[in-house]
Amino acid sequence: MSVAVTARTAIPEGKPSIWKVVANRRMLICASGGFTSGLPLFIFLNMLPAWMRSYEINIKTIAAFALAQLPYTWKFLWAPLVDRYGIQSFGRRRTWMLATQVLLILIIAMVGQLSPSEQMMPIIVAVVSLAFVSATQDIVIDAYRRELLNESELGMGNSLYVNAYRVAGLIPGSVALILADRIEWRWVFPIVALFMLPGLVTTLLIAEPVAVSAPRTIYKAVVEPFREFMTRAGWQTAALILAFMFLYKLGDAMCTANATLFYLDMGFTKSEIGIVAKNAGLWPAVIGGLLGGVWMVKLGINRALWIFGVVQVVSILGFAWLAWQGPSPADSGRLVSLAAVIGFEALGVGLGSAALVAFIARTTNPMYTATQYALFTSLAAVPRSLVNAYTGKIIETVGWLNFFFLCTALALPGMLLLLKVAPYQAEQKAA
Repeated sequence: MSVAVTARTAIPEGKPSIWKVVANRRMLICASGGFTSGLPLFIFLNMLPAWMRSYEINIKTIAAFALAQLPYTWKFLWAPLVDRYGIQSFGRRRTWMLATQVLLILIIAMVGQLSPSEQMMPIIVAVVSLAFVSATQDIVIDAYRRELLNESELGMGNSLYVNAYRVAGLIPGSVALILADRIEWRWVFPIVALFMLPGLVTTLLIAEPVAVSAPRTIYKAVVEPFREFMTRAGWQTAALILAFMFLYKLGDAMCTANATLFYLDMGFTKSEIGIVAKNAGLWPAVIGGLLGGVWMVKLGINRALWIFGVVQVVSILGFAWLAWQGPSPADSGRLVSLAAVIGFEALGVGLGSAALVAFIARTTNPMYTATQYALFTSLAAVPRSLVNAYTGKIIETVGWLNFFFLCTALALPGMLLLLKVAPYQAEQKAA
């Protein structure tokens, strides 16, 4: 039986009740989509580095694997295909969701059967394929969510999505690392792949949202989304918006790109990272994100970008403090310090991500959801997939402490652009 959902009709315009925004099935669908989207990315960020490090692969090679995430940056190139095609009887969005989720389960399970010390080329092919399919899944889940939510639900819905996205990181970043200390990696990967099943079941249960029909030609699917955005915003404003989407999370994306390697270099074991570091970040991220969603309902997206952005910038300095202490055996005091740094980082990044995703959703025209959303989120993914590939070289050159100071400095330009794209006192309905 499908969960019938109608997009943008359930919540009336005007000042919404927080309870009405939170307590509906659309929020559960957003959370499920966030978990399913987040799991493959955190395999890149947490699980693959630890797996390769266990085979004594050097840090520059591991960091260079961030280039395998380039499909997240270029996904807008094939987003028009997702907008244009699909099995009509099953649903345009659900077709792509089901196909990508089945493929992700198979690819994740397969990667662990390879050896980084002997089969690097097959691993590169498998990891790039994983990124491509995962990016395609993100395209369709983002489009589905935008078509599902009313304007008044964007803050809370996207907050739940982002926090479920981060909760998914506990599987590759905590459960997998704990298991890897006890069983072989070739069994860990299939176990992690099984956590994609709830998303697949959700896809089978939900109904296609009521939205505009698919573009009639591939030309319209490719050209119209870009022309509409440039016409609506104007070239100068459009350029500022795109620059903001790239820069807002640049500093914290670089900061956390090699987090697992940083913890290992500071003297923590894989099990300590799995139990303390990852779980210490869970509840601050979830609670902070939920509060952030509630605050966005009342504050508006613009003010949330400012307030949450400041917390996000300050949280990077916690890593600098930990690096300043230097590596040493992990006693109880060190574990508390690690938990505090990770908890505050999770709070800051969770809040900042929720506000940015809500801003992106607001900027997207529902008539061209998949392509515009993919373009905007691709820009936000550039630091993670391209810039982060060079963080290993930077770290080896300047050391961890100076690296985190650099990340803090790089977080500031995005905040300055808020003066133009999201003034604190003005709450805009669209870009």
